[in-house]
Amino acid sequence: MSGDAPMRCDTVRAVLIDLDGTLLDTVPDVAAASNAMRADFGLEPSPVKRIAAFVGKGVEVLVHRALTNDIDGRATEQNFLRGRLFYAHHQRVNGARSIVFDRVPQALKLLRDAKLILACVTNKPREFTLPLLARAGLAPRFAAVITGDEVPEKKPHPAILLAACDRLGVSPAHTMVIGDSVNDTLAARAAGSSVVLVETGYNEGDSVRSLEGRPGIDAIAASLFEAAEYIIKRLAQSISRSD
Repeated sequence: MSGDAPMRCDTVRAVLIDLDGTLLDTVPDVAAASNAMRADFGLEPSPVKRIAAFVGKGVEVLVHRALTNDIDGRATEQNFLRGRLFYAHHQRVNGARSIVFDRVPQALKLLRDAKLILACVTNKPREFTLPLLARAGLAPRFAAVITGDEVPEKKPHPAILLAACDRLGVSPAHTMVIGDSVNDTLAARAAGSSVVLVETGYNEGDSVRSLEGRPGIDAIAASLFEAAEYIIKRLAQSISRSD
């Protein structure tokens, strides 16, 4: 665990948790769907590690990246529209190979036992998110699930976090975000929330540790469980200081 600066609020009331790379390793499913789409175009499969770097800014960006095999790539409009067959491929494999990270259920219980309200906030479309959370047995742990197709802008824009706060009835200043990437960091900073990053995710191909020292990051944890422990610890210290 790194980062030991005090939280920027007296009381954390809600925790907003990213999905891909934070709760679950979903890359096996994303890679299977991406390569099925590439096969539709007569393209060779792309390595799973390469596709992992394409995750982070939503399905539309993923389709562009997977079709061009370039993180900055843009497919032609015709190919992009045809590439939306990715949705059908992903629907077919959604959750089949995804793995819940170690001690995720325990982490969620730890946070809920501390009377914190939990929401899942993800750029993934709702049609994939809800079945995936249900299949993983995690859906009942969240008071709300906000997806990328419910807001005008995806992370790194703060819209999804602000929508979650509105739905939960809490201020962004009293929320903690747990994510795995620079996109989560930028969204949290823009929303006015604190953020803890986990090392289990993708961060568009870069190590999460490369973000260490950036303004606004409260801590970098090895896993969601360690992130939950950090939040509980800092919350207890905050309460102790106020007594």
